[in-house]
Amino acid sequence: MSPIEHPRPARRRVLVAAAGLAGAAGLGGLAAFRAAAASRGLMLRTRAGLAFGTTVALTAAGADAARIEAALTDGFAAMRAIEAAASLFRPDSALSRLNRDGSLDRPDPHLVVLLRFALTRAAETAGAFDPTVQPLWPVWADAAARGARPEPVALRDVLGRIGWRRVRLEPDRVVLEPGTALTLNALIQGYAADCVMAAFRAHGIDDAFVDTGEFGAAGAHPDGTPWRLGLADPRDPAALTAVIAPFTGFAATSGDYNMHFSNDRADHHIFDPATGYSPGVLSAVTVTAPTGLLADGLSTACMVLGRDRGAQLVAGHAGCAVRFTDKPRPA
Repeated sequence: MSPIEHPRPARRRVLVAAAGLAGAAGLGGLAAFRAAAASRGLMLRTRAGLAFGTTVALTAAGADAARIEAALTDGFAAMRAIEAAASLFRPDSALSRLNRDGSLDRPDPHLVVLLRFALTRAAETAGAFDPTVQPLWPVWADAAARGARPEPVALRDVLGRIGWRRVRLEPDRVVLEPGTALTLNALIQGYAADCVMAAFRAHGIDDAFVDTGEFGAAGAHPDGTPWRLGLADPRDPAALTAVIAPFTGFAATSGDYNMHFSNDRADHHIFDPATGYSPGVLSAVTVTAPTGLLADGLSTACMVLGRDRGAQLVAGHAGCAVRFTDKPRPA
């Protein structure tokens, strides 16, 4: 294995808005979207920033500028609250403190929601989805920095500390068994999309497009047509492999393109909890679902489960659909 260029935390997605604000530059710019909204008697506002270690953008349209601005403010406040609860990018988050101390009293409600969902998905998938894979991360990162893969003995040691049953979620406390650590990165952005959309609904916003690193859409595009979502090729982000049209609800993608430990992307940030290695068949999985949390969790589980078992998993959830992208064959 040759030394990798460097592990880089790019966007955790393969999605671009084919007719949404994320694609505004290629479709005439934001001014064109505002003009389209104005033709329907609406005002359009977009607010961008940083969250979850990446860029995010919230877009809303409506007849009341003050209401739109309040919705955007509350949407960003919701993301900040989720970061404070469960972001590993913040050493002071509730999740970071839980990993550090091994227990947490009176856990943040957002953390409880995410953790309860994670444990439910772990049980449903017989551990294919498992929030306790976090200890694998430093082992792989350290090995990759040396241009190597982890020694099997090192992986065996870490695997002994992985298992969702090592987490105890009590009514007012979370306890981890010694050596256990959690990551909720496979869920946090989809959950954020849910919370932002809830904030928008509370302000009466009907037309919105949310990009938290995963996507949500409600109502219609500024020109009155349905939203569409393009799925970019994991190996060529400038090319689309498919377009979801119309797009409403939520979509999430998991793939080998984001943080990878080898230039061929055989080793990446998604781990099979049973082996400690990355699943090697799929390059990406996109799931659409009624909630961002469900879309996010199912997409990660499908990467580990593969096509057949992944399709069976998604089929068991009403209103969900899945699209698989196979890993390219070696030249």
